[in-house]
Amino acid sequence: MNIEKNATVPFLEALKFWFKLGWISFGGPAGQIAIMHKELVDDKHWISEKRFLHALNYCMVLPGPEAQQLSIYIGWLLHRTWGGIVAGVLFVLPSLFILIGLSYIYVAFGNLPWVAALLYGIKPAVAAIVVQAVHRIGSKTLKTPSKAPILWTVAVASFVGLYFFSVPFPLIVLLAAFVGYAGSKFAPTQFTSVGGHGSKSVSNTHVAAVIDDDTPTPEHAKFKKSRLALVIGICLVLWLLPMGVLMSYQGWQGTLTQMSWFFTKAALLTFGGAYAVLPYVYDGGVNQFAWLSGAQMMDGLALGETTPGPLIMVVSFVAFLGGWSKQVLGPDALFLGAALAATLTTWFTFLPSFMFILAGGPLVETTHNNLKFTAPLTVITAAVVGVIASLALFFIAHIALKASNIGFQFTNIDFFALGLAGIATLALIRYKVSVMSVLFACAICGLLYRTWI
Repeated sequence: MNIEKNATVPFLEALKFWFKLGWISFGGPAGQIAIMHKELVDDKHWISEKRFLHALNYCMVLPGPEAQQLSIYIGWLLHRTWGGIVAGVLFVLPSLFILIGLSYIYVAFGNLPWVAALLYGIKPAVAAIVVQAVHRIGSKTLKTPSKAPILWTVAVASFVGLYFFSVPFPLIVLLAAFVGYAGSKFAPTQFTSVGGHGSKSVSNTHVAAVIDDDTPTPEHAKFKKSRLALVIGICLVLWLLPMGVLMSYQGWQGTLTQMSWFFTKAALLTFGGAYAVLPYVYDGGVNQFAWLSGAQMMDGLALGETTPGPLIMVVSFVAFLGGWSKQVLGPDALFLGAALAATLTTWFTFLPSFMFILAGGPLVETTHNNLKFTAPLTVITAAVVGVIASLALFFIAHIALKASNIGFQFTNIDFFALGLAGIATLALIRYKVSVMSVLFACAICGLLYRTWI
């Protein structure tokens, strides 16, 4: 496909793609970014590899779902503010509708033995998908240790610090950014040929893209203080209006108000994308507010992996179960209350993503050829590899025991679940089996195993 100089992408064509992406974006952030890379860089040539990775590394720095933020960024770059809004909304909307329906089925029929058996099989697949994410992101970001020892050191230190010493991830981000800034001065070659996750290596045969390596920044993407203030102001109003209504309706201690505030904090204070934010959501939803149990949280992750959209959409499941159990609109409106909780949570979780991209994008566009800025972003991406690895170990530990309250005993080890996770990992990484095929196969295995034992 040859792209003429100064070519543009028709808005309707982009709209069709973003709509399709919302329904096919399975596999968590790694899978979603891989889909966007294949479609937008390799097939359609709407954006070059270099510009795609630069935008991705910025999204990796931000709190929130990096795949959805990347879609907002590219949509905004192609078609101004409305392009970014359409891309970001369509990325999330199908998943919200599907998860509300699945959450209702779960609370209404989740105690059925066959449903529990299917979820039992899906959980090892979820663990395998996270391991695959570590492999995918690590292979594209870290390269070989001899070529990028700094990145490998950061990834390992991030894993150890987070899993064994509970170092806050914002601190890890700051330290990684500092390492990248210093490294750009003293070891710049380690950061000049490193790819981002979910992508392919840059080919020697370059095909021109609509937004190419040397395409000037579009007029609408240039930084202006007045535009920055306008975007931040509008986003604050869009946050304050529903929060004010909730405060007047339920007060500060109301379940819907607390959910909205909690997931606003999750969106603003947690870094590293969906996999890094899950421990925070788990602690708040299970331990702090008791909106659901730990086992239900794992079931929610399993459902989240089987639906399109960001994995962080599991917050909609958490909110639905919390709205149902707390009867936020009364005992006669359980479904409406739970659906309202899920919708509000989605709004407050994803609103900051639009602000970060639409407000920060113009600043980022001024740095895509400056190693002083790109090196810190690359090192932060390496740190995220360690974060996802820590989450993978967390999931594996969760499925390894038949009963969590008994502790680690040989008779309590769930060898079937561990074996299924191992086979699923091999299928995903070695044989490139699709995520949906692995999830389906593991669900059937879980059903058969629980039926026979």
